[in-house]
Amino acid sequence: MLHTTTAAEAASVVRSGDRVFVHGVAAAPHILLDALVDRASELRNVEIVQLHTEGPAHYTHPRFEGIFRVNCLFIGANTRQAVQEGRADYTPVFLSQIPALFYTDALDINVAFIHVSPPDRHGYCSLGVTVEAAHAALHSAEIVVAQVNPQMPRTHGDALIHMSRIHHAVSVDVPIPECAPAPLTDVERGIGKRVAELVEDGATLQMGIGAIPDAVLHELTGHKRLGVHTEMFSDGLIPLVETGVVTGEDKKTHPRKIVSTFVMGTRRVYDFIHDNPMVAMLDVGYVNKPRIIARNPKVTAINSAIEVDITGQVCADSIGTKPYSGVGGQIDFMTGAALSAGGKPIIALPSRTKRGEPRIVPTLKPGAGVVTTRAHAHYVVTEHGVAFLHGKSLRQRAKELIAIAHPDDREALERQAHDMLRLAL
Repeated sequence: MLHTTTAAEAASVVRSGDRVFVHGVAAAPHILLDALVDRASELRNVEIVQLHTEGPAHYTHPRFEGIFRVNCLFIGANTRQAVQEGRADYTPVFLSQIPALFYTDALDINVAFIHVSPPDRHGYCSLGVTVEAAHAALHSAEIVVAQVNPQMPRTHGDALIHMSRIHHAVSVDVPIPECAPAPLTDVERGIGKRVAELVEDGATLQMGIGAIPDAVLHELTGHKRLGVHTEMFSDGLIPLVETGVVTGEDKKTHPRKIVSTFVMGTRRVYDFIHDNPMVAMLDVGYVNKPRIIARNPKVTAINSAIEVDITGQVCADSIGTKPYSGVGGQIDFMTGAALSAGGKPIIALPSRTKRGEPRIVPTLKPGAGVVTTRAHAHYVVTEHGVAFLHGKSLRQRAKELIAIAHPDDREALERQAHDMLRLAL
């Protein structure tokens, strides 16, 4: 029997100086967080450790400076301003290495705030839509506080947690945040088509959320025997499962299973993963480990970027000196795909921003973070084509990348490449 208490009583376990882990993405436990914020006048120097979370992050408001300070292992829209203004921190780290930070006490967790389904008849709750680092945090935390919600999908794998591990439980009945896909633009459809042409039958896919992954999935309806081993997925995958395109039969690890560590989308995908034995929600330290990824055949990793320079350096976590998102799992999967038999690490991005600024550039902005190095970069795709960089010289790379830049940017890029690298293109 899971004994419940009020949110206020549960939040009272947090003391000044504690480090509190917050369950991420659509599983953010907002009832508990609101109760913690209500105690602000009683607290000082509470560190909140989190990845991306959906919904508000009231604890980042300037009035709570000195009370709460967020340490973002990945930056979301609700923490970006605080990080850029210096009121919150950003820790660059591969997703695959975050659990080890908790287990080794490099980031020792005093309290873990999690969001789970009610216990089944055997006493097991589920972390539902988000396992990622929560699995490690709750097993290393001194105190586990759970928001227990019947609307949380019940998922399998590392998502399961016995109620005996929960010290304080708060019953709620609230919807899980949803993120509906936006209509695809012609540019996004063009990128999706070009990436889909690189995907072979029997490949194992990694993709994220957003327009470009959705565009790629939309173009895969004629493929066969695809598998999925990914950091996350959304609604766009479901039609490929329902039509038999995604079967997982060629995978070497977890054959015929969709392996993921979190899910974000609409109620449709939440209903799809609910009590679905085809979906294995596993710890991010395992899902994102390159050597685990590489065991599968033809791993095709599809990742995005903010900008790419003409030598192949990929910036994906900052705009110049301003942190924007995070290192995330890009290198985990780029490395895993490169080591996979027949694997293809892909960076896909529009040739220009929505404001018309080039995204294939001579040099990255001053202070920009290089997430994927020029040595890791294999394929770069825009709506104008595919650049294959692996094993190519700086001169060859520049030619490949300029050819897929926006047509109006190519002449300037050629001049800059010559001036900067003394390259005769």
